[in-house]
Amino acid sequence: MTSREIRSKFLDFFESKSHIIVPSAPMVVKDDPTLMFTNAGMNQFKEYFLGNKPVKHHRITDTQKCLRVSGKHNDLEEVGMDTYHHTMFEMLGNWSFGEYFKKEAIEWAWELLTDVFQVDKDILYVSVFEGDASEDLDRDTEAYDIWKQFVSEDRIINGNKKDNFWEMGDQGPCGPCSEIHVDLRSSEEKAKVSGASLVNQDHPLVVEIWNLVFMQFNRKADKSLEKLPAQHVDTGMGFERLCMVLQNKQSNYDTDVFTPLIREVEAVTKTTYGNPGSSGEKVDIAIRVISDHLRAVAFSIADGQLPSNTGAGYVIRRILRRAIRYGFTFLDTKEPFIYKLVATLSKQMGDAFPELISEKNLITNVIREEEQSFLRTLDQGLVLLENVIETADSKTISGKKAFELYDTFGFPIDLTALILRERGYELDTKGFEKELQKQKDRSRAATKVETGDWEILSDDAVEEFVGYDTLVTTVKITRYRKVESKKDGEMYQLVFNLTPFYPEGGGQVGDKGYLEAQDGGVTYVVDTKKENNLIIHFVKDLPRNPRGTFKAIVDEKQRFRTASNHTATHLLHQALRNILGVHVGQKGSMVHSRNLRFDFSHFSKVSFEELKGVEDFVNARIREGIALEERRNIPYDQAIDEGAIALFGEKYGDAVRAIKFGKSMELCGGTHVPNTSDIWHFIITSEGAVASGIRRIEAITGDAAKQYFIDRSESYANLQKTLNNANDPVKAVEALQEENTSLQKQIQQLLKDKAKNIKGDLKGEISNVNGVNFLAKELDLDASGMKDLAFELGNETDNLFILFGSRAEGKALLTCYISKDLATEKGLDAGKIVRELGKHIQGGGGGQPFFATAGGKNPDGIGEALEKAKGYIK
Repeated sequence: MTSREIRSKFLDFFESKSHIIVPSAPMVVKDDPTLMFTNAGMNQFKEYFLGNKPVKHHRITDTQKCLRVSGKHNDLEEVGMDTYHHTMFEMLGNWSFGEYFKKEAIEWAWELLTDVFQVDKDILYVSVFEGDASEDLDRDTEAYDIWKQFVSEDRIINGNKKDNFWEMGDQGPCGPCSEIHVDLRSSEEKAKVSGASLVNQDHPLVVEIWNLVFMQFNRKADKSLEKLPAQHVDTGMGFERLCMVLQNKQSNYDTDVFTPLIREVEAVTKTTYGNPGSSGEKVDIAIRVISDHLRAVAFSIADGQLPSNTGAGYVIRRILRRAIRYGFTFLDTKEPFIYKLVATLSKQMGDAFPELISEKNLITNVIREEEQSFLRTLDQGLVLLENVIETADSKTISGKKAFELYDTFGFPIDLTALILRERGYELDTKGFEKELQKQKDRSRAATKVETGDWEILSDDAVEEFVGYDTLVTTVKITRYRKVESKKDGEMYQLVFNLTPFYPEGGGQVGDKGYLEAQDGGVTYVVDTKKENNLIIHFVKDLPRNPRGTFKAIVDEKQRFRTASNHTATHLLHQALRNILGVHVGQKGSMVHSRNLRFDFSHFSKVSFEELKGVEDFVNARIREGIALEERRNIPYDQAIDEGAIALFGEKYGDAVRAIKFGKSMELCGGTHVPNTSDIWHFIITSEGAVASGIRRIEAITGDAAKQYFIDRSESYANLQKTLNNANDPVKAVEALQEENTSLQKQIQQLLKDKAKNIKGDLKGEISNVNGVNFLAKELDLDASGMKDLAFELGNETDNLFILFGSRAEGKALLTCYISKDLATEKGLDAGKIVRELGKHIQGGGGGQPFFATAGGKNPDGIGEALEKAKGYIK
């Protein structure tokens, strides 16, 4: 049975049990600040478990893209080392929101596995929660009694809280669970050791394939448990592991989920997967890492998350760099190649996840650029590591030095350790771990947030957003909680029964404003965000009477400026598609009150003429005065059929909001101006590359555009005044540039003439030291003059060793020249010499064995450097 058939059979089975099949949510989470990535199938349904959103379908089934590389669920370092851990994986699941519970969940799981998929009952084990006295939690006898109908009691295992009590996080819904495990060992091995004793012991062939979670409790901030008002079922089955079982393999990587990628890696790198021996095992690990990590990176990029240096982007970059490093170290790949695998992946999984096909070119280009960049980093790191080895005063390299390479330059620590071993050195591993832990502690302390439990003031579970229609309304606080962080200090989060405050989302910042109490007291709202379907208002101080009635007032000026910029992004998107082509797609945006930022797919620099055309296009739409056409709660399919643009990586419901200005129509939840004329004017302030195939435009509108023209007018007036009130300042500046170029040429010629005049005198100062013609002197020349002089002297004098120094504008320069024959004969290296002598001028440098330069910030050290030079030939 192929993986495609397995996926379909699972979904079809639960559809036959009255479940609605829903699409996978994006793997990159955008509307939940507690998560970077979807790490479990239940993430997109958290709002239902928390009771923050009414349940539309009580039975759901899906296959969810998941990523586990950070936080509590972190499998990254396991990936490749064994055959069953992954970064990106599919989680097959079925869900009940307040309807069926343990009986149906267990019965259907058994039916699907043993009747539909025909899994041998004799290789299955199940586990149930054994209870926990410390929390007064009883053994799950209900699940145990149900399982007894299908399996013998010796195959039902009591599981502890770690394995059989599932929690969403430190707080939130949780409950006991039943895991289903499979024993894929041979008959001989089973006869020796019971499979029951290997459950949850990390045996590669006795693995969990399905977890049935029974949501019964809510974990509070004080760690206590309270019963949920409704009971839910949340199941998750590892798709890759299921394929391993049904395709009779002993490794996930031997299934058709991975074999096409592995074959392609073999072909591209000219290696073979599955060779015996230690070197073969290293190759196998590398190929598994690359095959797995490609999937994680490709799906993330398709969902709109590019590799970067912060947040989720940093995690994606780290995953990709781990794959590149394994290829570099164990497959001997010194050129980019991982990007070549994207075509195979999109062909293999594109039917289930069409975003891999539509975004194939983008994924390919981004990965190729990241590979090129990191391979350059590895080359630079090798040079730096070589310097560390050369200057080491013992055979043990300090962990602090290794950490600097890792943290500052991105050089992998395991590659550092490998090279050191090959060179006969040892790494102070404990010292490195100590430095790494310090960094983690600093990072953890900086981002630590302590969140209290919600104080519920009202049973009103429905929070209505009214901010499209009004900026002022009367509200009541339905719940609040206190949060503390190092960054923001103590704050409170408030939820209202209805709110005019727009929460951050879709690239648009959240509203600010204030609450006015009936007694006149004012509480300032400093930010608005959305979390698990709740609109949360951040305030520094809790109102004196939280149970009172308040007037909620949005900052009108900020909202208007933000709305102007958001509408301008829609017109900008339309302009780019009109002028550059329909291949242009939005890849990210940030809409503030002060400016806008728009990222889009395009594979070349946007020319000045094209940018002007885009700017003119948007301003033409502004002058037209196009009225907003807003359609709320339109069916998603209808909106798409009518031409609305939807963004990959965004999560849309069955009903959507469509925003139309003339021929521009997009699905959008943000705020907009009533008419394009309200924008006043649109000015592009910058355009550049963000990543391969991704460009970024920054722009301003409205008041910011007015200030831009005022500033430009003042600058023009000042320039004209500086140029003695020239009628044409441009021509005046061009004349000055021409004059400056002419003077620069004259100066360069004078310096060359000066060097020639000096040359005769310097030849007389050359001395013989141990058969070497030696000259060390400080000169009043620039770097170019010293270089020309050194080579001229070298052409006229054999066996020459020169070190020149000079100072200018508070900085120091060193120039070292060694005759090529002398460098070879004596084993001298000008590059190494200037690096060492550069320490005297508090700088560094490098170059070739016969010529190198160094720069530093301490001119007073030049004399000492010149004095030390003679030591290299004595």
